[in-house]
Parts: sequence; structure tokens; C-alpha cells
Amino acid sequence: MLPLERTMRTACHRLITLFTLLFLMSSQLAEGTAAAGTPGRERISINANWRFSRFTSNPDSLSYSTLKQWMLPSASGFISGAKPQRPSGSAPSVKYAQSSFDDGSWETLNLPHDWAIKGPFNAPGIGGGMGRLPSNGVGWYRRNVTVFAEDLATKTVFLDVDGAMSYAAVWLNGNLVGGWPFGYASFRLDLTPYLKAGTDNLLAIRLDNALDSSRWYPGAGIYRNIWLVKVNPTHVAQYGTYITTPSVSAQSATVNLVVDVENKGSSSQQVDVVTTIHPLDPATGQAGDAVATIPQASITVAAGARQSVNGSVTVASPQLWGPAPQKPNLYVAITRLSSANKTVIDTYETRFGIRTVTIDADKGVLVNGQAVRVQGTCNHGDLGSLGTAFNTRAAQRQLQMLQEMGTNALRTSHNPPAPEFLDLADSMGFMVLDEIFDCWNNQKTTNDFHLIFADWHEPDLRLFIRRDRNHPSVIAWSIGNEIGEQSNASGGTTGLELRSIVRAEDPTRQATAAMNSASAGSAFANALDIEGLNYQGEGLGTSWSSSFPNFRKSYPNKMIWSTESSSAVSTRGTYIFPVINASHATVVDGSGGNSKAMYVSAYELYATSWGSSPDKVFVQQDKYPYVAGEFVWTGFDYIGEPTPYNAARSSYFGIIDLAGFKKDRFYLYQSRWRSDLPMAHILPHWTWPDRVGLVTPVHVFSAADEAELFVNGKSAGRLRKSAASTYRFRWDGVVYQPGDLRVVTYRNGKQWAVDTKKTVGSAAKLSIAADRTTIKGDGYDLSFITVAVADASGDTVPVASNAITFSISGPGQIVSTDNGDPTDMTAFPSLTRKAFGGLALAVVRTEAGASGQITVSAAAAGLTGAQVALTAI
Repeated sequence: MLPLERTMRTACHRLITLFTLLFLMSSQLAEGTAAAGTPGRERISINANWRFSRFTSNPDSLSYSTLKQWMLPSASGFISGAKPQRPSGSAPSVKYAQSSFDDGSWETLNLPHDWAIKGPFNAPGIGGGMGRLPSNGVGWYRRNVTVFAEDLATKTVFLDVDGAMSYAAVWLNGNLVGGWPFGYASFRLDLTPYLKAGTDNLLAIRLDNALDSSRWYPGAGIYRNIWLVKVNPTHVAQYGTYITTPSVSAQSATVNLVVDVENKGSSSQQVDVVTTIHPLDPATGQAGDAVATIPQASITVAAGARQSVNGSVTVASPQLWGPAPQKPNLYVAITRLSSANKTVIDTYETRFGIRTVTIDADKGVLVNGQAVRVQGTCNHGDLGSLGTAFNTRAAQRQLQMLQEMGTNALRTSHNPPAPEFLDLADSMGFMVLDEIFDCWNNQKTTNDFHLIFADWHEPDLRLFIRRDRNHPSVIAWSIGNEIGEQSNASGGTTGLELRSIVRAEDPTRQATAAMNSASAGSAFANALDIEGLNYQGEGLGTSWSSSFPNFRKSYPNKMIWSTESSSAVSTRGTYIFPVINASHATVVDGSGGNSKAMYVSAYELYATSWGSSPDKVFVQQDKYPYVAGEFVWTGFDYIGEPTPYNAARSSYFGIIDLAGFKKDRFYLYQSRWRSDLPMAHILPHWTWPDRVGLVTPVHVFSAADEAELFVNGKSAGRLRKSAASTYRFRWDGVVYQPGDLRVVTYRNGKQWAVDTKKTVGSAAKLSIAADRTTIKGDGYDLSFITVAVADASGDTVPVASNAITFSISGPGQIVSTDNGDPTDMTAFPSLTRKAFGGLALAVVRTEAGASGQITVSAAAAGLTGAQVALTAI
């Protein structure tokens, strides 16, 4: 993110509404841009005040096949061969793109927007895989934008769309400008030829989501930010800088920079290019004093052409970027273009980090020369009950929880993320495996990306890499996930083509793919720089046959990692008996599963037919130390793919549930990934009125080497982890009696950590807490409100399912509620939500431009209610 917007010229004040202005003042800008008011360049949010309508059938008779010849030329700058040209004939005209169309009955909303997330969970034709929500259909968005005569005379005006799902086609003043079909792409269109001076430039965007377009919940709508960018016709091109740091030490670092200058004007231009390097404070977005200057270069750019200029500088005593325990220090390069009369005509900012990343077959990932074990998670793009509509605070909350667990790496499964996601990863010190495709030419679902792969894989991949390659968090590129061509020769051919594009766009990073079936020595595996294995390494399902040795033998000079591991499943706070006496089992009824209730036991021993418990994965990772680490499937539950019970709404894979409540598995990973943290965690809860006298196993997660359990004050035995392959303490013979559990753990003979559980009383009251009580009054900031059903002593009742009704007063809105129950089909906007495992969540958003106290209240029949006060500033 670039510096907070501080100033804005008078014209901008007239250009955008108050809502948009407030957003700009409080938001940080993405990498590769300059704040509005910076000499030569403005980047203006147009998120506010759109009109929207969704149609379940095609209202305009348009389709990608009729629009393709106008959309594909939008990708010309990312195609290496013959450039597609716009047809000479008239583009399709449609009433929704005309200013004369009356959209007064349409919904008014702000972006980012996911039209499907409000539900209900009974969308016709949408099964469990896609989350049962109404993501299909044609959606139209309309709003006016203002452009002044001065801009038309002196500026080129672009539309930047960070993400729109999907087959986005854009009209301006009734003219089809272009579009981009891949719903995860961040794309740019030139609006300049179609603009007129005034307030009534009608921008209309059409999206088209088909049934069976995805294997998971894809969301719907313009679900990321959208911008107007106004620049001098001669300017730094889109994603027009490329920074590398080939030589780094504590004493100095070499920073190389390529600047791509684009001339959209009608005559050649001579420009001077100079770049200064500044340390960046990610908390404030402020650049410090310049620490180095890349010497000025002068170039002449022909009309309608691009010209690149290279530069290099040495930074003394650099502050290096790295994951914990290193520090994620950041810099910003400020590039200025000046005309022949020394007037600054463009200013372009690029956030980056100084670091080296080495991929080593024996040592794994080395950052700045230090080996860093990959402790990663995979996640889909939805933000729980908020859907796919990107929100920086919601994403930050997720990453903070993962970091608390010990996660240091993220895989963007299975698509490019929002730009702000990578900004967060940069500033928080995560390593990122940046992934682009879930399929190539072979389909996984009827209407997925395979339909357009042939035309769009090159521009999509080139755009993706240029957009993300300056992020220090990105350590490798993934060109595919469980690709259907893994087992045939075409997989190798396509893999080599994609790898060559990666190397052309970014020779500093290696390419990998996630393989669930390709074998060592196959054409597909041969095409990769890093061998990425899904589940094969730990052995599929109940098998302990690992593919790590075969891959090691075939590729002794390539790094191997688990791009997907585990696929363990569980339901938070749910324990099913009996408990297996092994360390792993496939979930079925009678073994961790209850298909009638659609719940899976949270003893964290159960997995899918192809997956493994965390314990089993740990054994295999430890057995083969050359494996660089893992990306667990998944960090959070997500909407769709409700394995093993397809009738549910959301997945069971998460270490954290859909509402953001930790499952027991969180502490198992924490005990391994933060082994220096004194921590002990007992499971299950200890409130079992129907289990008096019955065996109720007690397990403890801790990095300790010894533990003693006390049941109602009596020792149940002191256990020592007997081997390196033991990752939990188990007292499987404990008989339940009401009372309490207490575990005392030891490490190297000294007390390490203590945990307790006790039998609680009946539900008597609600308790309420906010993750943040002071939030920005910008219309985007969020507070996550947790309500617990408690007994008279204030202890959470772990089996409570009381219906809780939320209400709010003051300048805020409850945008969604949830409880983490994968079977709960209550629509997310509902203000009444049953507790699950004693907990429920409400998400509060501020009103734009407002300040003052917000009071959130929770009430439940027969229980004492609760309130929490927030302050919007």
C-alpha cells in the first residue's frame, strides 16, 4: 500500500461523492500507483453509488462468444505474438449501457460487492460445491463519472478493475470499451476515446456467471476495488516497474529497476526518468527520507509505443524484508517522469522489499541466507459471512489469527488474490505461493476456465506476474492446481509453455504446481522448477506410502514441498464417540462422523479418503527433512465444498471455522509451529450430562515433552512423548464424572504450561466482546463481535444453541452474523442467529463519514442480555 492520501485538488472534490472522498482519505492505495493529487497522476476510487440489478436469465442476449472480439484486444499488452485488433464494425449495443435507460428501480450500493452472499441458501441449480448461494446470472452495474475539459485536453483516463466475477464487459457512454473474462484478474481499460466533458459519463459493466463455473463458492459481482486513473499521455505503464535485489548483505544491497514508459499521445516524447528509494512505514503508509537515487536517464518514446529504461543503485545498510523471526521491512521507489522543460508529468510509487530468496533442494527455502521452514496454509478467497467482497480488515483479521498459530506462508488457492491481500502479506511478513489456475484445457466443471484457456492463459499469466512480482512476500509462482493433464503428454507441453512465460516475466522466482496424481519422472513433473505435492507425501488416505522418496530420487536438485497437506475435517466443539486409538482414520459414521447431523468429531484424528490427520502429516514431514514444508488444506473453513456432507453449506477443512472461531486443531498446529510458546490445550470440553460413567478420552496439545492430567484432583497419569512421532498426549481411558480437568505440562523437567476445563452450569446470560472497539468511520472498517452463552459464573456453555438476536444503535450497521456451523442455512444478513458450541458472531461496519458511539446489543430468551460500545472516529 502506498502513502495515505493527504491532498486532493479541487477538481477531485467535484468529481466524486462524499462517500468516495471519505474512503480515499482513510484508505491506503495499492502498489504501483500514486495518491490523488501527486504530480501527473491521480487514482480515484469509484466504489460509491452504483446502481445494480441481477438477472437470473439473460436479459440482453449477449454472451462471451458475441463479445469476445471486443474483449480480447483489451489483453494486447500482455500477448507476445500477433496482437488482436478491435473489429471495424459496430459493437453490440444494449439498453442497459445507454444513459436513456431508467435504473431508478435498481439497488443502490457501494463496492466491493458480492451479490450472492445475502442468500438464501437454496439457489436453483447451485449445489453444495458452489455453496448453494445465488452466484449465477447476469449482473449489470451502472454509475456516472465526471471528467472535466482540462482532463480531456491533457490526460489519459483509465479504468482499473481489481476483480469482477466474471466475463466483465465495460461500456462508456454506450460504447463497448472492452473487457476481461477471468474473474480473478485485475485489468485496465482505456476510457479516453469515449469520454466527454461533464458529469454524465455513463459507465456500465456487465458480468455473467454461469452455473457449474467453479468447484467452490466463487462469489459474484464487482467484488474488489475499482478506480479511475488519470495520467499524462506519457506515463509509467500499468504494472510498469520491475524491481529486483540481486546482491544483498548487511552492508549493502543492489536495487535494479526497470521502468516501462508508455506514450498514448500522438507525437514522440522525450522524458527524463529518475527514481528515489525511501524506507516505508507500513503502519502509516509514509515514506521516509530518500536513502538512494537511481541516476536520471533520458529516453524518447514514440507515439503509441513503449520504451523501457533500466537503472541500478546501491542502498547502504539495508533494512531487510523477511518472515519471522526476521522483520518485514519495506521500501518504496518513487519514480518521476519529467518533460523536456523539467515539469514532472508522472509520479509512480512501487512498494518493495530488499531480500534474497534461495530455493534449495536440501535446505528448502532460504530467505536472506536463513533456512525458513514453510508453515503454510491454503485458503479460498471468501471472507466467511462477508463473502468474496474484499475487505482489508476482514482479511487482516484472518492473517492475524493464522500468524498467532505460527503460520508463516500462504498459498493463494487457486487464483490470484486481491492486491491488498499481498500488501498485508508484505507488511506482516508472510511468504506467499502465488497461484493462478485451477484448470488448463481440461475441464473440472462444465463452465470453468477451460473454455477460454487457449485464448487467455498467456495474457492472464503475464498480467498476474507483472502485477505481483514486486511484492517481497511472493517467493514462488504456481501455474496450476491438480491439473487434469497431469497424466498425459499435453500436461508437460503446456507446463513448459507456462513455465517459459514465468521465466520471461520474472526470472528471479521458480514455478511450481500442485500435483495430486502426477508421478516422479512424468512430463508434467519434469516441467516444474519446484515439485509441489498434494497429499502424496504423507500417503493418500490410510496409506503410509510416501511419494517423497521417488520425487527425491528423480529430482535430487529440485526442492520438494507439500502444496496441499492433510485435508483433515472437523466441526468446532463437536466430539463423537468412540474415539479411535490410532493417530489417523478416514471419517465415516462410527468413526468420527455423524452423517445425520452432518458433523465431524473435533478430536482432530479424522480426514477425507485422500487426506490425513495432522499427526500423520507431521510423521512424514519429519521423516523426510529435505521436504521444505507444507501448505495445510485449509486455514479457514470456506463456503462450498462441504466434504464429507454435501448437503451442508461450507467446508469442514479449516483449522479455524467460518466465523473465525478456533477449532481444537488450531492448538495442535500451534504446538508444532510455535514450539517455543508455553501452551497447553485440553480437549474435549467437560460438560457431559449424558456420559456420566462412560469413557471420554482426554487429549492435550502442547510442545511440552511430559504432561500429567488430573481428573477431579486425582492424577490420571504422567505421560512422556515416547518418540519423535508423538504429537499429542492421550489419556484414552478417562471416565467422565462432573468436575474438572487440569493438565500440567513439563519441558526439560520444568513446568511448561497449564490448562483446565470444568463442568459448567446451565445457560444464564450472554457475554459480549469486540475484537476492536475503536474503528474508522469510513464505511469500510469492521468490528467483529463475539457473543458467548454463559452460565451464572460467566463460563461459556459449550453445548448451548440459544437463538441470539442482535441490534445496533449509532453510526454503524450489522452486515452479517454467523456461528461457524456448516449446517446452518440461516442467511448471513439475519440479525437472529443460533449459538453453535456456545458462540455466535456479528460483523459491524461503520457508516461513511460518521463518528460517535455505536452500541451493539445481544438478547436471547430467558437469558440476561449484553451490550458492547464501539467508537467510530
